[in-house]
Amino acid sequence: MTTATEPQVGSSISVSVLEHLQEPFQQHIIPNNNIGPIFEVDNIDERSDPGFEDGDYRSITASLNRAIQEYRQINGRSYHNYDGAYYWAPNDDTQNEYLDMAHHMMCLAYDNQLFLAPLENPQRVLDVGCGTGIWCLDFAEQFPGAQVTGTDISPIQPRWVSPNCRFEIDNCELEWTFAENEFDYIHIGSLIGSIQDWPKLYKEIIRALKPGGWFEQREVALPVRANEGELPEDCVYHDWASIFYETGEATGRTWRITEQWKGWLRDAGFTEKIHTHQVKLPIGGWPKNKLQKEIGLFNLLSIETGLEGFATYICKMVLGWHDAEIQLLLERMRAAVKNPQLHAYFPLKSVWTQKPYA
Repeated sequence: MTTATEPQVGSSISVSVLEHLQEPFQQHIIPNNNIGPIFEVDNIDERSDPGFEDGDYRSITASLNRAIQEYRQINGRSYHNYDGAYYWAPNDDTQNEYLDMAHHMMCLAYDNQLFLAPLENPQRVLDVGCGTGIWCLDFAEQFPGAQVTGTDISPIQPRWVSPNCRFEIDNCELEWTFAENEFDYIHIGSLIGSIQDWPKLYKEIIRALKPGGWFEQREVALPVRANEGELPEDCVYHDWASIFYETGEATGRTWRITEQWKGWLRDAGFTEKIHTHQVKLPIGGWPKNKLQKEIGLFNLLSIETGLEGFATYICKMVLGWHDAEIQLLLERMRAAVKNPQLHAYFPLKSVWTQKPYA
């Protein structure tokens, strides 16, 4: 059984704040290869109390206790208090607003589809790391005959939900207590940088899937890329990616999951075809295409909402940065996301595959 541990605070920074943030992390930068066709650019100037239903959830942490709801406070932000679990983002209202906006943006990017796997009348569905529960609620509405279960380490989901949707408090990194061959479809979204042992998790997933059942995962990947060519060498987006890569090395929770998931899924027993897909999430309204512009504006709004939550725990508690260093990084990022001349985007990547029938 793998038990997650809290990352330790790093040593103090020896260089000045300005030098620390403006010096490129060249050793971590990977080629900024473009994804898909070049978007046509629009010639514009942008300046711009929760609970859960009763029942036997067959989960080792199904019972809520007061300690879980007494969140940790770091720099005025609240974080989960599930013993032994790890997640780097806050669970307060501001970050939850970001999660819901990001969900809407991803649905737009995938033509309003909640999934890409070829599902046919799924009956038992599991969303691992469900966050606010918005994906579960939308899926339950689309498939009223399915029983949808969402698990998370924070009880931030709504109290009143449709009869075919429920939520459980659970740490997916522990050994699962779901029955073998229980689910028709298992979904993961936005767990990048949070799992210590992905091969172990994928083995739990294939065990819990019915023969012929589908697994799908969707992640916003690093690094930020440029629509045409490369980002400038001094662009803060290079530093941003390097910070998260360094955090993954320090915590043992990789931020490069999309580069490795196919091999790990094969090793877990997913021997059927592994499908992948990727699209661009523009940052800002620079695309000329109306839909891409809308996606970009939602992306910009969601980034501005969640930006402080992205950096606070990682930079302060994992890398040991001072508050002034974090604030300078955030100011550089705020300027970059509002810069329409960069034509920047995040890659949104998905993988889906089927459990063999044999």
